[in-house]
Amino acid sequence: MNSDYIELFDTTLRDGTQGEGVNLSINDKLAIAQRLDEFGIDIIEGGWPGSNPRDEEFFQKVKSVNLKKAQMCAFGSTARFPDKVSSDANLNALLKAETPVVSIFGKTWKFHAEVGLGLTEAENEILIYKSVEFLRSHGRRVIFDAEHFFDGFKDNSAFALKMLKASESAGADVITLCDTNGGTLPSEVSEIMSVVKTVIKKRIGIHTHNDGELAVANSLTALECGASHVQGTINGVGERCGNANLVSIIPNIILKLKKTTRHEIKLEQLTSLSNFVYEVMNLVPNTRSAFVGKSAFAHKGGIHVSAVLKDSRMYEHINPETVGNSQRVLVSDLSGQSNIKYKAKAFGVDVSDDSEFTKKLVSHVKALEYNGYQFDGAEASFELILRSEKNEFSPYFKTLDSKVHVFFDDQKQSSCEAVLKIEVGGDVEHTAANGDGPVNALDNALRKALMRFYPEISMIKLVDYKVRVLDEKDGTAAKVRVLIQSSDGVESWSTVGVSENIIEASWQALCDSINYKLFKIHKAKNTKVV
Repeated sequence: MNSDYIELFDTTLRDGTQGEGVNLSINDKLAIAQRLDEFGIDIIEGGWPGSNPRDEEFFQKVKSVNLKKAQMCAFGSTARFPDKVSSDANLNALLKAETPVVSIFGKTWKFHAEVGLGLTEAENEILIYKSVEFLRSHGRRVIFDAEHFFDGFKDNSAFALKMLKASESAGADVITLCDTNGGTLPSEVSEIMSVVKTVIKKRIGIHTHNDGELAVANSLTALECGASHVQGTINGVGERCGNANLVSIIPNIILKLKKTTRHEIKLEQLTSLSNFVYEVMNLVPNTRSAFVGKSAFAHKGGIHVSAVLKDSRMYEHINPETVGNSQRVLVSDLSGQSNIKYKAKAFGVDVSDDSEFTKKLVSHVKALEYNGYQFDGAEASFELILRSEKNEFSPYFKTLDSKVHVFFDDQKQSSCEAVLKIEVGGDVEHTAANGDGPVNALDNALRKALMRFYPEISMIKLVDYKVRVLDEKDGTAAKVRVLIQSSDGVESWSTVGVSENIIEASWQALCDSINYKLFKIHKAKNTKVV
């Protein structure tokens, strides 16, 4: 056994698809498999060919994918009956998938074997032995997943260890200890690993679930205690609370444990891989994910920012670029002058020698946030404030009058119309537009009014709209904050508005969105602001 390196086993395409809200097409799975291979994963578990036609088709199609590093693995269970192993439909489906690696799970908790399968200890042992032996005889590398091993060990250690020995004696190449229910503690993993190592001489693997939010910790503990094969999913997707998150495990293996992986891992691609899988699965990324989340290296407190600007090691455990992420500084009511200077520099505005200006702007921002504004999620609005205070920006249009008419009845008939009067450089435009709702009607009317002056706004699309009630106790009179995300198809930006009137708050954010894009366009063209 060569345990000098850690073998990385990805089950995103199998165990990950059992997560709530996850549904992958065959093409989705092929695309993810290619990215996993490029990243450096050793084994990709593609699915259970004996359970559904889609996985069977995937294994046929993946043969035409030119994987450079990874080996495909088909997943299944041991045979159902000890005396019918060679004719077992599940085992034969694994062979039909024609993958070089197969993983099968077997019962190592006596309770499951007796109650779930109705097998005696001897019958369960021979079932595991014969199933592994059958697959080995057909030239497959076999990974035995000891299902519910940790619960089984705590219930009856002799039974659990005997099942591991059966798989090892039959030729299993890796014996994976599974925390299937996800309730084991790291200290228990350590204690049990110390016993398993005295019994099993083949490569030991670890497969954990996150029901106690300890899947990553338990996986790393097992690796520190001698395991050399780790299973998990990208972003920790999986049944119930999910699987062990390889996005957290892999950088910890390389950067913290200083262990070697079988293939070279392109760690700088970690963030893009995480986002890619989220996108393909149509899931919203977790902004607070370790290493790869948008907030993983975001700094908000003024003292933190001041320290980070001197040496980022003071508040960052690694260089974010190592994992393909980047440092961010947020502007909020917790900001100090360091935050303002950092953001100004990022926007290309020099305020380094103007401490009075930064003090004034810090006070202004804190006052706005006290009244409900939030700029760590609306950096475009903050940039407009900064440039306005520096006399680099003034609005491209002025609102002279606005009206919104909303009609609905008990027959579920409704209509919305917005009427606007705006001024651009002394020229007044009066227009009206309908919409699916009052905000949509305002958006349509504003675009209609401005098109004659700024035809380039046709590229701007509103891609997200969020409303948050700030003072719930005030009921329908409560102040609300509106965050709008806009895009021109290449870049995206976010703006904010606050008011007791949701229409007014939305209007503020809409105007900021248009003004921001016009400023960027005209600044690039070196055109004078109206």
